[in-house]
Amino acid sequence: FVSVNEASAGHLSVNSKDDITSRLTVTKRSAIAQFEFKKSKNGTIIIGSGVNSSNEKHIKNSAINISSSTTCEGFTEGGDFCGTETPYKVYFAAEFDRPANELGTWNGQELTDNLSNNGQNSGAFFTFTTDVNKEVNYRIAISFVSIENAKENLKASSIVGGFSAYQKNAEAAWDSSLSKIIIESPNTDRKIQFYTHLYHSLIHPNIVSDVNGDYMGADFKVYKTKLDAQYSSFSVWDTYRTQAQLVAILYPDQSSDMMQSLVDFAEQSGGYGRWILANIETGIMQGDPTPILISNSYAFGATKFELNKAYSHMKRGATIPLLRSQDHEIRPYLTEYIRDGHTFASMMLEYTSSDFAIGQFALQALNLKEDASYFIERSQNWKNIYNPKNKWLNSKYPNGKWKDIEHDWREATYKNYFWMVPYNLTTLINKIGGSEAAENRLDTFFERLDASYHDDWFATGNEPDFHAPWIYNWTDASYKTSKVVHRIFDEMYTSKPTGLPGNDDLGTMGAWYVFASMGLYPMIPGVAGFSVNTPQFEKAIVNLPQGLLTINGGSTEATYINSLKINGKKYKSTWVDWDLIKNGGTIDFKSSKTPNKTWGENTEPPSFN
Repeated sequence: FVSVNEASAGHLSVNSKDDITSRLTVTKRSAIAQFEFKKSKNGTIIIGSGVNSSNEKHIKNSAINISSSTTCEGFTEGGDFCGTETPYKVYFAAEFDRPANELGTWNGQELTDNLSNNGQNSGAFFTFTTDVNKEVNYRIAISFVSIENAKENLKASSIVGGFSAYQKNAEAAWDSSLSKIIIESPNTDRKIQFYTHLYHSLIHPNIVSDVNGDYMGADFKVYKTKLDAQYSSFSVWDTYRTQAQLVAILYPDQSSDMMQSLVDFAEQSGGYGRWILANIETGIMQGDPTPILISNSYAFGATKFELNKAYSHMKRGATIPLLRSQDHEIRPYLTEYIRDGHTFASMMLEYTSSDFAIGQFALQALNLKEDASYFIERSQNWKNIYNPKNKWLNSKYPNGKWKDIEHDWREATYKNYFWMVPYNLTTLINKIGGSEAAENRLDTFFERLDASYHDDWFATGNEPDFHAPWIYNWTDASYKTSKVVHRIFDEMYTSKPTGLPGNDDLGTMGAWYVFASMGLYPMIPGVAGFSVNTPQFEKAIVNLPQGLLTINGGSTEATYINSLKINGKKYKSTWVDWDLIKNGGTIDFKSSKTPNKTWGENTEPPSFN
């Protein structure tokens, strides 16, 4: 396309170089397009069954069949994600609102009047007379199970009234979702940013079950879901930090179905994955993040799933070496981790967070006190890689000898991952000399906000750093949390197309922005509560399932917390338990342009040693 006419939640309109306007909208299981050929007497639409967003060499098989002058169906199989093959099959069924006057298929560079074709770089074309009627309307639905199910999904998604009716339906659905949080602020640009990030936060995980309940399991067998919908697209290493908590808070029932979808995937594949796409565990990223995501979701209200099965897979993945989810080992080097109490540094710190979350889930969901004690104690293994000589976390060889401090940090440096002990920050801080030492180290870390993965400063767009601004709340300089968060708003985010500091990663960066804007950040794995900062909006009303939560007193100018009240009572802690506000209530921030350096002093936020 050459220009955008409109881009909003539920609707996109763009212009192409041939003076064609394309308008797009959606339903739950179908996409709808309207093409306007403004200057052409004939308009052609192509459907690439053997073409997808990844390199075509990854397509294993594809086929398309033109079943009438208005319809076609087919499938494509294959693709890749971050260099990992993802050999799932997508079936589709499509229809136009009027007959084509010419149609055919292609394969490679060859056009043909054959009604069927297959293979890489293949597809169909439909040409319409557009000298009088300039518009062609098109609907397509997909299924991961069969062509017949794709047809059924297409039929079930039909709405009377043409493209505008579909558009209104999609926009109404998004209006309802985005209205879960109402923002009041004179700063229109920041409001646009906020709702864009909330929108990003609510796109995934996505529905993968058909209207009849069928879905493709992780063992490549067809199942009938017992849920309202089965979900996939779990970027778990990313989303366990922010997005899962936001979805659980706003949509606990749907979040519960998402958690059950993960449990079902584990039942079918052998265990939890790290990054699930369709019915494939891609194995992307490190650690064992799904127990953290499930524990976080449970803590914030998503409780309607099979808790015993969920915990069983957590425990198995954390205690049985070489256990696999499909073709990928759940916890690589688990034997070493259990035997020696340490392994590769960044991987191990992800494991210790997962252990802590498993312990919290065992305690909160199932009251398994002995198991909880075991995993919470094992989460303290991070201490085994604390090097008192250099006062950093530092990888060891299996024999206990220290490695070079630069070794074994994936997608970050040792200065980024040092703070990856969110459940025991007090002990971590004490090990390096206490509050002042930690404050100085954080000050140096935040000298830059735009670091890359391999720089020694804060990388706004990199998940292991997300929680770092709130660590000041565990020091005697809690006011610096708000200072840094508002620097990030001012310096690293804009409303331009380039306004994100990194990959949104299926909503996790968007959810970071939403939480930070409200002054509440979910810091500790498996623990329902928030570390606070000054919000950036004068008022935010959160529509919780049990009541309205009103957050007053934020500002884009007065960026420090002067005082705080919760439900009318003075509140001095930098930590807010979810129980205080989960049924609704009022949080009143009094913000100021100068820091109140005594607010938050002598209050201990949670730290589990």
